[in-house]
Amino acid sequence: MDVLLTGGAGYIGSHTLIELLACGHRIHVADNFANSSPEALNRVRSLSNRDFAFSRADVRDRAALIALFQEFRPEAVIHFAGLKAVGEGEAKPLDYYETNVAGTMNVLDAMNAVQCRRIVFSSSATVYGEPEYLPIDEAHPLRPASVYGRTKHMAEQIIADWGRARPEASGALLRYFNPVGAHESGRIGEDPHDVPNNLMPYISQVAVGRRAKLSIYGDDYDTRDGTGLRDYIHVADLARAHVAALDYAAAHQGVEAFNIGTGAGFTVHEMLRAFSEACGRDLPYEVTARRPGDVAACVADPSKANRLLNWRAERGLPEMSRSAWLWQSGNPNGYEAL
Repeated sequence: MDVLLTGGAGYIGSHTLIELLACGHRIHVADNFANSSPEALNRVRSLSNRDFAFSRADVRDRAALIALFQEFRPEAVIHFAGLKAVGEGEAKPLDYYETNVAGTMNVLDAMNAVQCRRIVFSSSATVYGEPEYLPIDEAHPLRPASVYGRTKHMAEQIIADWGRARPEASGALLRYFNPVGAHESGRIGEDPHDVPNNLMPYISQVAVGRRAKLSIYGDDYDTRDGTGLRDYIHVADLARAHVAALDYAAAHQGVEAFNIGTGAGFTVHEMLRAFSEACGRDLPYEVTARRPGDVAACVADPSKANRLLNWRAERGLPEMSRSAWLWQSGNPNGYEAL
């Protein structure tokens, strides 16, 4: 299948690109490198021993997107491109709405221009907001509590409305929980450009000396050890979910949402211990006050994805930690030159 990946040089996009190439799909990557690096694509070519097309493009540029789509004429789109830091979204809401919402509309416009009717969308469990019950299934109320979450919710609604207006269209909205880990080679992984917003990349940077210590925000939650509990999923399992979703969209009509998680959760202390074992030493941390908006626990019910996508997570916490350490130890400054 001819597949266009927006944001295909990013953390999740690059891992999905490897999986798609292994399956024999013909790929065109579009990325502006706002949250990614050209080196990631170079390494994907080396790891996969396969080539793909690339265009430097921005989803905010509707005319450029349409021209790109008319040249490549994709049969399907996997739409990763977007801004994703919760704190930054609160500080720069217009940037987030322009990129994540208007950008999604531009992608759909470009798809319409070439009669492309299949899309897999990179969404987020932040669309649920504070959990009313656990584990969270797709019927859970959607009450996002951040600008970032609201942009993902709006983009989902736009895609669903686009699908309803075109009965032959199909879409899969993948609501990620907490992607972690790296490719088994250690050659590609998560490379945040600023201070990491997520737990595992922050722990990784503590382990290589880029950060002094981990701050644990609160240890008095109603969890196994008092620290926040989350559903973490290995990025390689998440990449496989996109391939499964692409196959689903090719065989079905309509737009469906899927939780992509493991159905289990780990606390901050458990994540820290696992990473300490992976890197071979205890890592420094301090407990500080809770952050506003943090919840005690958030865990997926992935049974719909298990059933309809014929997909399930396979890798556990040790593999998540070992692969993340292999990536970070071999690339202490990410994709930047040493």
